[in-house]
Amino acid sequence: MLPAHDNTYITRTGPGTPMGNLLRRFWAPVLLSSELPGPDCPPVQLRVMSEDLVAFRTTSGRPAVLAAHCPHRGASLFFGRNEEEGLRCVYHGWKFDATGRCIDMPNEPPESNPSTGHFGAAQGNLRTSPSAELRTSFRDKVHHTAYQCREQAGIIWVYLGPPDLQAELPQLEWAALPPSHIVVSKRLQDCNYLQAMEGGIDPSHLSFLHSKKEASQKPVEAGGIRFPPYMTRDRHPRFETLETGSGVQIAARRVADDEHFYWRISQFLLPWYTIFPADPGLPLGGHAWVPIDDTHCWTWSFSWQAERPLTPEEVADMRSGLGIHAHVDPITFQPLANRANDYRVDRVEQHRGSFSGIRGIGEQDMAAQESMGPIYDRTKEHLGVSDAAIISMRRLLLRLAHALEAGQEPAAAAQPENYRVRSAALVLPRAQPWQQGAAGALASPVFT
Repeated sequence: MLPAHDNTYITRTGPGTPMGNLLRRFWAPVLLSSELPGPDCPPVQLRVMSEDLVAFRTTSGRPAVLAAHCPHRGASLFFGRNEEEGLRCVYHGWKFDATGRCIDMPNEPPESNPSTGHFGAAQGNLRTSPSAELRTSFRDKVHHTAYQCREQAGIIWVYLGPPDLQAELPQLEWAALPPSHIVVSKRLQDCNYLQAMEGGIDPSHLSFLHSKKEASQKPVEAGGIRFPPYMTRDRHPRFETLETGSGVQIAARRVADDEHFYWRISQFLLPWYTIFPADPGLPLGGHAWVPIDDTHCWTWSFSWQAERPLTPEEVADMRSGLGIHAHVDPITFQPLANRANDYRVDRVEQHRGSFSGIRGIGEQDMAAQESMGPIYDRTKEHLGVSDAAIISMRRLLLRLAHALEAGQEPAAAAQPENYRVRSAALVLPRAQPWQQGAAGALASPVFT
């Protein structure tokens, strides 16, 4: 169990909260590039860690993110006119560029913003003395909140932390690949980011939630993903975790035969990423869970092949909602199978073959994670040895947030090169340590 004060500490991510401050040290994926399809396109509303924001693409094609409400009288800039390298509020016409600088105040009289910069110029009383007091224009006193943006891998990323601590984007393998090698999707999830993320780093649930009812001697297809037979034959894996410079490596050990273990090694990467392995030749996968507020998050899903483009069939399956990519409404990104329709659970199929009766790995995860409530009360949980990865992840996040409160910045945020890692699935002799057997497989070949 987690004490009540720790549960509050780790789940609350709004401005000024300890965990919110920690998460803001890292770049956050917030929009698909396709949501801002071209220069001067309509602005988009977004909410990230309880901050209301508006995103737009400038005339020159640059993505930009501003605080949602105009600093004049608080009208929403979502209704603004996106024109000529800036966003103009429709209430009184104030205009802001991508940096938040106010570049026009058409409702103010000339004397508010004199072109000469000298007091009295607008009244015809220009002072020519070298010691004349310069007057700051009203426009120059107004600077709207703006955040740095980057665009990579079909994603618009935003940095919400202190500007002087901004580093480069994390060097995740999938983010460095050509567009033909990767599929990226996102879905709205109605729960706190932490319980969604805990599901993503919990290897033992794969043998149940995503499995068939009966154990198999052959690889099992579930929601477009292939699981080796070890996953259903040995449903109580043993766990080891190893803290790294970018997060936690999670090694789940299952019995392969009398002389070998099957090791499934996945990655938790700070502050919200996971990477999990796949059978040889099949796409790798991963997720990110970015808080919208304390009771909702965006679940990002990534599938990629470093060595080749994805086939049209692979892409079509992913886009249809098979595997980790849920089938969503293209405007709201609300999954079509959701809480309101009980995730379309099929009780006949559950009795006949599917362990859950729910189609799609993403939908299965949502059903379990959202059923826990908006923010799960972890004082009521009973953790076992199979929860080692979750315990390690929580301890790391709590320790880093407490350290930040004491003035120590998280090193991983400033070390993007530490994200050059992979996951791996290996059959090794029982006497061989998994760290030794996986040493080469865990380094991304994209950066070697």
